[in-house]
Amino acid sequence: MGHYRIRVATGAWLFSGSHNRVHLWLVGARGEAELELQLRPVRGEEEEFDLDVPEDLGPLQFVKVRKHHSLVDDAWFCDRITVQGPAACAEAAFPCYRWVQGQGVLSLPEGTARLAGDNALDVFQKHREKELKERQQIYCWATWKEGLPLTIAAECENDLPPNMRFHEEKRLDFEWTLKAGALEMVLKRVYTLLSSWNSLEDFDQIFWGQKSTLAEKVHQHWQDDELFGYQFLNGANPMLLRRSTSLPSRLVLPPGTEELQAQLEKELQNSSLFEANFILLDGIPANMIRGEKQYLAAPLVMLKMEPSGKLLPMVIQIQPPNPSSQTPTLFLPSDPPLAWLLAKSWVRNSDFQLHQLQYHLLNTHLVAEVIAVATMRCLPGLHPVFKLLIPHIRYTMEINTRARTQLISDGGIFDKAVSTGGGGHVQLLRRALAQLTYCSLCPPDDLADRGLLGIPSALYAHDASRLWEIIARYVEGIVHLFYQRDDVVRGDPELQAWCREITEVGLCQAQDRGFPISFQSQAQLCHFLTMCVFTCTAQHGAINQGQLDWYAWVPNAPCTMRMPPPTTKEDVTMATVMGSLPDVRQACLQMTITWHLGRRQPDMVPLGHHKEKYFSGPKAKAVLNQFQADLENLEKEIIARNEQLDLPYEYLKPSRIENSITI
Repeated sequence: MGHYRIRVATGAWLFSGSHNRVHLWLVGARGEAELELQLRPVRGEEEEFDLDVPEDLGPLQFVKVRKHHSLVDDAWFCDRITVQGPAACAEAAFPCYRWVQGQGVLSLPEGTARLAGDNALDVFQKHREKELKERQQIYCWATWKEGLPLTIAAECENDLPPNMRFHEEKRLDFEWTLKAGALEMVLKRVYTLLSSWNSLEDFDQIFWGQKSTLAEKVHQHWQDDELFGYQFLNGANPMLLRRSTSLPSRLVLPPGTEELQAQLEKELQNSSLFEANFILLDGIPANMIRGEKQYLAAPLVMLKMEPSGKLLPMVIQIQPPNPSSQTPTLFLPSDPPLAWLLAKSWVRNSDFQLHQLQYHLLNTHLVAEVIAVATMRCLPGLHPVFKLLIPHIRYTMEINTRARTQLISDGGIFDKAVSTGGGGHVQLLRRALAQLTYCSLCPPDDLADRGLLGIPSALYAHDASRLWEIIARYVEGIVHLFYQRDDVVRGDPELQAWCREITEVGLCQAQDRGFPISFQSQAQLCHFLTMCVFTCTAQHGAINQGQLDWYAWVPNAPCTMRMPPPTTKEDVTMATVMGSLPDVRQACLQMTITWHLGRRQPDMVPLGHHKEKYFSGPKAKAVLNQFQADLENLEKEIIARNEQLDLPYEYLKPSRIENSITI
């Protein structure tokens, strides 16, 4: 006779409970027992049962679950099942964290992470092989556009596997805020219907509703050169700036600019010269919106770092040299104010394009989706790397699927309001993929390559480096529990298949760009996993959150430009500036979408604070606890630093970083 105490936990989401009856079996090394209990799971509750079984089942291996229904299949979201066996047996945990649907039997293995090569019991090997075979039929690759990373096969969010869908609260919030944003757009359009739109102050007519404190500061100071330069270091897109090692070949300095050349060379010698080169945009076709041609440029900005840490622009070249046209005009801070302002606006428009498409969509969203799909296809639930990564892929497949049907689709938001819409965005993504190297996703390599380490005013660089170190310690702590030697890494067939799936399949033969096709050591595995977690959490936080602050005041980051770039300085008037910036319809749409995508999510899970307990045992729990403590210490450091700053940098405060890409 064996006495067992069973606890069954149901998810807290809307509709997590079920009116259907649930049946349980315990499977141990010495036998199997069907439990005589009638379970009807209740949302957010843990139900406990004490039962006697005719025999001691030995060490528990599985809990089997079957849900019965007569008329309606009422899905049940099971969090986990724990079982306390006879006498002094340790409590066994069986993590689930998924929807139980239909009438099939679901087998939940005991939660201790196991590698494929160290299964003493063959039952676990059979289970993981069966699980992967089923998953590979459910999680299939698809090509959204040729020449871009592969995606999950889903025409719309309803085609996604249930366990990758938004929970109901998230879905309702996402869809209702879209409706609220649409209503706000209508109200702003009505409000401006009879108003003029011929001066920068007219943008004030739509600058109400949802906005942040920093957005208000941007509104007040967006024309200042200091704020223009600051954004390259710590704004919505801190990924383009690099320290100059020579004057760029595209910077043609015509006669009469000797003083400028001397200034540039002086800053270069002092290692205080920086550049932002938007050459990736050169030749990308511009959009046509409501029958009106839009325009794109590929600017170059040269900036100097003052001893105080301020980054100030020295010269802007809006377009690169072209053999068929005259030498490009160089715009300077000493130019007529409107000419200089328009040149900066062209830079900010170009930054909007690269930020949203290259650094946001491709380098975080699409890379994270490749990691997510490969994880579901190649790593069974018992694998320690699956348990490490699964909290960091929550909601990613659905938010990306929605982006492909609403944001970057034919007739989507990009086509309606953005100068790279209408097909240019796809060409730009293809170019960006060719530049997507493994090193570019790893801050220690990327920031060193761009010469941004050790700069006190480079707050993104500092915080990203600290977070990389903390995530790396966490990853190493977990990896070393299961991979004690390099040969264990090399000998893990599931892990090696996962690596190849990401590099060769999902990222389209990315080994040519430095991505590994196999793992040869613990260190190599840890570095790659740190990149995965960092990309899905901290990097997306840094790139996504700034939209609300820096893009709400539309002139600071215009989504489109409606006139060609200026070639002379004297002819630039306020009519030229307003004719170039987005019209009221485009501006309203930009404000609405950047609020919707940049705001804090109501069901946000902060980095490292997921409630799901995928790992069993005290050692993995201790590693996670140390990770949380390290994040808390960094939080305190950042808060203390920000108190000394006029413009606090908060995007990489751990409490503001979401545990996965969900928006």
